[in-house]
Amino acid sequence: MKRALDIVLSLLALALLWPVLLLAALAVALDSGRPVLFRQQRVGLQGRLFTMLKFRSMVPDAPARGPAFTLSGDPRITRVGRFLRRTSIDELPQLLNVLRGDMSLVGPRPDLPSQAQDYRPEDWALRCRVRPGITGLAQATLRSQATPAQRLAADLAYARAPSLAADLRIVLMTLRRLGGAGAN
Repeated sequence: MKRALDIVLSLLALALLWPVLLLAALAVALDSGRPVLFRQQRVGLQGRLFTMLKFRSMVPDAPARGPAFTLSGDPRITRVGRFLRRTSIDELPQLLNVLRGDMSLVGPRPDLPSQAQDYRPEDWALRCRVRPGITGLAQATLRSQATPAQRLAADLAYARAPSLAADLRIVLMTLRRLGGAGAN
């Protein structure tokens, strides 16, 4: 049931948001050139690797210019990238990941393979039992203010008790937070 809902809602979102996707792609290309999409290997269901998509919000050679993680006020973030991140428009290409079955609309955010070391083995196994999501409990409740420990706790709490009712609550909380994104 969850997978069918993911497909229907992703197709609906893509149909409604295609002008936003097109404008975002154009803005990235005009602001900082190509590539328009950022691709990165992430860990999915059952620990399988997949390529996660996002609109590129940093300069094209960002990995060569600094750490793998983004710092507050990171100079590698482009002008357009700041807007895309603040509004979460940079995440919209992940709707394609949902359609491909790599991700779900709701679940723990997909981790980098190196992040497995942040978990106890039994917690990593639990985390890999659910498909990663575009949004999750930590994003809905804490957005980017979540500490790594809070994010980990939220991801594991979701993985222990996933449900369509929880997914609906998380989607509604995420939409509420996004509605206030421009005010941040």
